[in-house]
Amino acid sequence: GGSNFHRYLSESILIVKFIAMLLFINWDVSPVLFDFGITIRYYSLLFALAFIFGYVVEKKMFKSEGLSIEWLDKLWLYVAVATIIGARLGHCLFYDWDYYSQYPLEIILPVRFSPHFEFTGYQGLASHGAAIGIIVGLWYYSKKISKKSIFWILDRAVVPIALAGFFIRMGNLMNSEIIGLPTTMPWGFRFINASGISDPETPRHPAQLYEAICYLISFFVLMYLYWRTNVKQKQGFIFGAFLILIFVARFVIEFVKENQEPWENGMTLNMGQWLSVPFILAGIFMLWYSGKHLDKTPVRPVEQGKKKVKK
Repeated sequence: GGSNFHRYLSESILIVKFIAMLLFINWDVSPVLFDFGITIRYYSLLFALAFIFGYVVEKKMFKSEGLSIEWLDKLWLYVAVATIIGARLGHCLFYDWDYYSQYPLEIILPVRFSPHFEFTGYQGLASHGAAIGIIVGLWYYSKKISKKSIFWILDRAVVPIALAGFFIRMGNLMNSEIIGLPTTMPWGFRFINASGISDPETPRHPAQLYEAICYLISFFVLMYLYWRTNVKQKQGFIFGAFLILIFVARFVIEFVKENQEPWENGMTLNMGQWLSVPFILAGIFMLWYSGKHLDKTPVRPVEQGKKKVKK
């Protein structure tokens, strides 16, 4: 009768939950790639790969437009220096100044002096500091090197930057940081090595993996816009699309991400979401702005860009 039905239903639910528990992923990966006196972390490796693959992508773009490789080399020098300085200062000044004010050399050196000397790499890097650094670096580049609108270089720089975001979020995954809220979904991760949580055995949303996937998708969308359409002639269009793609994803994923600070717990939207809103609005504005500001420079076909330009 009805009692048997409810009993079978309850048993079925328990079986499903048990199967789901078996499907949860135990993320017990060490953040250290290898250690033989000098510690190399996955995050540092992935950070380096972000620049290497970014350079390869940008080089192909520059060649297709017949642009000087010297411009490219200087661009990535500016981006690399601006990213590292901005990200490092952002972390040291805004997140851990009490410590770094006591050990200022550790701001610029990849070592730790306390409690003992140790090569650590640049573990403390803040993405918002990197963003500020990159914008300042590209502004200076546009004035000093390209002599073009800053939106011209932003349209070309944000494509590999989206790919870099993928590598950096994968680095966060290897560090078991930027974790999500508890979940019963079968793809939940048990972040065994995560710090700052009392229940590492509880399955959680792999928020950093969600972001990495979204950034990788954004990269392919931006590549399509650059290579298969003529929107790069609209100054700021690709940059605007980048802002919308990246920060809409960030806004949505924040709903399943642990708050970074305790004071965010009482907020309807957390700080990451509030900070994403201006960028989304700026992206919408850039799509409108780009329609009124066309780049008059002739666009070279891809096949011509592969030929050597005679001077």
